[in-house]
Amino acid sequence: MANNNLETVEVTPNGTAQASVIWLHGLGADGHDFEPIVPHLHLPDTIKVRFVFPHAPKQPVTVNGGYVMRAWYDIYEQALDRKVDLEGIQTSSKYLERLIAREIDFGISPTNIILAGFSQGGVIALETGLRFQPKLAGIVALSTYLAAPDQIPSGNLPIFVGHGTFDPVVPFKLGQQIRDMLQKSGHSVQWHSYPMEHSVCMEEIGAIGKWIIERLGATLPLQG
Repeated sequence: MANNNLETVEVTPNGTAQASVIWLHGLGADGHDFEPIVPHLHLPDTIKVRFVFPHAPKQPVTVNGGYVMRAWYDIYEQALDRKVDLEGIQTSSKYLERLIAREIDFGISPTNIILAGFSQGGVIALETGLRFQPKLAGIVALSTYLAAPDQIPSGNLPIFVGHGTFDPVVPFKLGQQIRDMLQKSGHSVQWHSYPMEHSVCMEEIGAIGKWIIERLGATLPLQG
């Protein structure tokens, strides 16, 4: 899988960005998928945030009969907690690290960078954010799962975990596993569940917005 470019969709604030949210889409979508939610987060103008929505590369996906689509890694079978494409996950994790480094080069402190991801994108956000040094502002993990639940590094990273109770794609129990395993490893987990399938809802988006404000408001000098 080639991840040699840095194709992204970006939403920039009025004025100089103080913080960045890098948000990864799910299987078969692209960087435009979550772009429309930005105004619904209701972030105040006093917090200048740049949103970066990268495109996953196109590759064959085994579980979909080898059909070529945008994917952060291959999916071998429906049981997501069994055989996992760890090599593909590591490749995309390195790509995300490059995006983080780019934001740092733009002058954004790591303590003001949040990683977010839905489904496959959430796997990459967790895999990368839990290990990245220096410590980031936090992770938003939506309708996703842990690629290697027995290999979670300990720490105290703030993490928003949201999952639908009727999710037929990534079972609800895998979201609960994220919550339980991260808490066991010392991380500060804010857990949210919603009566939905494999998607996001407005209530969840509102909660994410409040969480982002809490994370960034603690470290940023507010601008008028």
